[in-house]
Amino acid sequence: MATVKRRSTVPYYAAAGTWVIYALLFPLYRVPHFLFVAVVSGVVFFIMNAVCGTVEVTVPDPPKKEESTGNPELDKIIKDGNLSISEMKRLNDSIKDAKISADIDRLEDLSAKIFAQVKSDPSKLPQIRKFMDYYLPTTLKLLNAYDRMGAQGVSGENIDATMQRVESMMGTIVTAFEKQLDMLFGSEAMDISADITVLE
Repeated sequence: MATVKRRSTVPYYAAAGTWVIYALLFPLYRVPHFLFVAVVSGVVFFIMNAVCGTVEVTVPDPPKKEESTGNPELDKIIKDGNLSISEMKRLNDSIKDAKISADIDRLEDLSAKIFAQVKSDPSKLPQIRKFMDYYLPTTLKLLNAYDRMGAQGVSGENIDATMQRVESMMGTIVTAFEKQLDMLFGSEAMDISADITVLE
């Protein structure tokens, strides 16, 4: 976000308001009347412009131009991945449970590392298709449901049971994300093992 100075609209509204107020209180059907109001509104505009000529407003930063890797499929994966991580951050801010928040922190970190690995080696793309098509969206769906139910502020059989199930699943989900990241190093581990064997 950036703070910029812009011309205030108050002087314009004040000048226009002068015409409205005069028309309600005094006659406005002769040329001298119009000339008088024009002068008064000009004076009002000048005074208000001197008082609040500019105001500071906060404007959002211009959207960053997304870097292209030259690979449309990889670009889509990275874009979807960034959106998913942003959604995790939003949910993390909304969910107050410390344990769930810590698990989401871990999921954010693992997801970022998974996408970084695929970006550095696009040949690993096929290895994360199931992760992108099922594990990641399902995780976000569960967390969104948990967030919505927690925001209701009531305790009930369905809400409590569902939230407890999500809480009990978080450890499994974190483990699944860890295994996905570990799988991306499978070929490298084999190459290193072969090199070590040769050295030995």
